Amino acid sequence: MCPSPRPGSRPARVRSALAAAVLVLAGAAGALSGPAAMAAPAAPAAPAADPDRSFRITDPRITESSGLAASRAHPGVYWTHNDQDKPLIYGIDSRTGETVATITMRGVGEPRDMEAISVGADGDIYVGDIGDNLNGSWDHVWIYRFPEPKTLADATVDATQYDVKYADGPRDAEALMVHPTTGRVYIASKNENGGGLYEGPAELTANGTNTFTRIDEVPWVTDGAFSPDGKELLLRSYFSARAYVWKNGRLGADHRVRAPIQGQAESVTYTLDGSALMFGTEGTRSQVERIDIEKDGGSSGGAGSTGDGAAGDGAEGESGNITIGAVVLVGAAVLFIGFKRRKQSG
Repeated sequence: MCPSPRPGSRPARVRSALAAAVLVLAGAAGALSGPAAMAAPAAPAAPAADPDRSFRITDPRITESSGLAASRAHPGVYWTHNDQDKPLIYGIDSRTGETVATITMRGVGEPRDMEAISVGADGDIYVGDIGDNLNGSWDHVWIYRFPEPKTLADATVDATQYDVKYADGPRDAEALMVHPTTGRVYIASKNENGGGLYEGPAELTANGTNTFTRIDEVPWVTDGAFSPDGKELLLRSYFSARAYVWKNGRLGADHRVRAPIQGQAESVTYTLDGSALMFGTEGTRSQVERIDIEKDGGSSGGAGSTGDGAAGDGAEGESGNITIGAVVLVGAAVLFIGFKRRKQSG
């Protein structure tokens, strides 16, 4: 059962309306694509024993999967969490979509808005309790950290809680990324007019405040992830995704990455081998979509992809998909901003 909303949670009617709007627009776009698109053969279902393919989260407790991270210790397993919940982390087997571990964090307070999760170079799991839907009303947020379990089972673990502040004042954020070689933590803030990329201290401390400093500008971001080799940073939003070259701790050239249209596009992570991206969304029985990374740095619909991220066949189909996708994105963006402004003025 979804927990009751608390101060700062998203109004349910706005979230539902946004998801419905995206689905309606996607359906309309499908109609615009004509018979040729309808005739395209469906991708064959992936074998149950094959990990890192598109999968559906079956656990009824997971209704707001807000973060996603590939396990380093258990290939094919992905860690996720609700945003408004008890201090619980769920391990999901991508072969079946079933929960294989429920981890309770001990030693932390009651989470306010957990929005992101990442596995660091040290093998620890980092959870970002960094959401602030009141647009900067909290003067600090938290990061929780604990070693990734060696075995997959329900367990209670001791976690460290870190106080976090931003050098330029409070703000809302949904993306926390730990660099896979340096171990440094980064946060991307979220704002409809654009956000910022923030760098944490070289080492987090539990004995004082950890100040994050703005190092660059980024678009609206709902999640992000470093590639396993640390050479690229992927940032996603509700309607798109971009990958940035990462060099000497700073953003470089960027390019568009194909992302599936999802009702409440909240999460992204790389597969452990770096061959694909896994895009997640909120909702009961939510779908996680695999998008393969092409050799030129782009992306295409991955094996076992069952949603809108699946790649079309032929140049004509690709062109049509891009046009249709543009219609969906523009329409959904207009509706979303309208809901956002109505919410703020209400």
